[in-house]
Amino acid sequence: MGTYYKPEDLPKFSDIGQDNPDLARKFFEYYEAVFAESDLSIREKALIALAVAHAVQCPYCIDAYTQSCLEAGSNMAEMMEAVHVAAAIRGGASLVHGVQMKNIAAKMSM
Repeated sequence: MGTYYKPEDLPKFSDIGQDNPDLARKFFEYYEAVFAESDLSIREKALIALAVAHAVQCPYCIDAYTQSCLEAGSNMAEMMEAVHVAAAIRGGASLVHGVQMKNIAAKMSM
């Protein structure tokens, strides 16, 4: 059995606008503006994007932002640290929902 993810599909991302070019244009304009150099450097934004890509578990994004990070001058230690930041936030988000579970359990125990 194959996988849904196909690395050769990543370059086809720009084709998503074929059926609705106006919305695609707006998205890509926004995307380009977000990733432009500003208060954060392109390198910093690529590291953030790499961490988010891991948090949302998008293999296409992981491929794209790994490449972006390397092109922007990041090294493997920085990239792995960004992945660990994402893992810590994702893990913490799971754990903090334990408070909700404890609240429900406490109500049911009354």
